[in-house]
Amino acid sequence: MESEWRKLRADELRERAQANAIVILPIGSLEQHGPHLPVETDSLLGETIATRLAADLVAHGEPALTLPMLWTGISEHHMSFGGTISLDLATFCSVVTGICTAIVRHGFKRIVLLNSHGGNDNAMRSLTDDLSPRLGVPIIQFTYWYAAARPIAEILDTQDKLLHACEAETSMMMAVRPEKVAVDRIPLAARNNEDSDEPMPDGVYRWRAIGSRARSGVIGNPHAASAAKGQRLFDAIVAHASKELRDPALWSTKWQMP
Repeated sequence: MESEWRKLRADELRERAQANAIVILPIGSLEQHGPHLPVETDSLLGETIATRLAADLVAHGEPALTLPMLWTGISEHHMSFGGTISLDLATFCSVVTGICTAIVRHGFKRIVLLNSHGGNDNAMRSLTDDLSPRLGVPIIQFTYWYAAARPIAEILDTQDKLLHACEAETSMMMAVRPEKVAVDRIPLAARNNEDSDEPMPDGVYRWRAIGSRARSGVIGNPHAASAAKGQRLFDAIVAHASKELRDPALWSTKWQMP
C-alpha cells in the first residue's frame, strides 16, 4: 500500500483519513555538513527514515503516510560556513503550523513531527505544546537520534551518540547516497578541527555557532564511517520508531482535561 502522501489522489487521502492514518511530517535543514558531506544531509536522512518508517508501519497493519520533507529549518548557527539556508523562528513556526492545520482540516487525527536537525529541536517541542491543544489532536514530536539513542549507541564504534557530519551521519549517507560522500576530504574534518565544545553547566543553555565549537564544521568522527554501519543505523532507527508508534498507549494516553 502506498504510504507517500504526494503519490496519492485526493480521494485516496480522504480514505486514509477515515482509516485514522498516522501522518508523518519530516522536518530537516539545508546546511553545511563539513568538508565531505552535502548540505542536504539532514533532510535526506530524515526523509529516508520517514519514508521507510511509514512503509514499515503499513507493513505491520498500521495505516500511515509521510509528507514530503520540509527541507529548511533553523540553522543560523551554521551560516558562517556558507551554503546554509535558514528560517527565522517565526517563519519556521508559521510554516509548520500551516501544514499541521491543513492535515487536521482534512480529517487526520494523529500527527508525527519527525525532526532530523538539532537546530529545530527547541522550536518543535514548543510547537507541539502549542498545536496539540489548539488543533485538538495528539501530536507526537521526536528527534530520531534521541528517540533511538540506545540502538544508535550500540552500533557506533567511536561515539556514544549521533553528532554532526560524524560517524553516524557519514555512515548513513554512505548507505543511501555514497556518490555524494567526498571520502577523500574526510581527513580535512580532523585537520581543521579545533574542538572547543566545553559543556555548559546542568540546566544552563547558551546559543553557540558551530564554528565556535569546531572549525571544520564537523563534530564527531567521520573516519569511522561505513555504508554497512549506515544501513544498520537506518534499520535500527526505523524498527525502534515503528514499534513506539504502533503502541496504542502512545495515542490513547489521556492528554486533555475531561
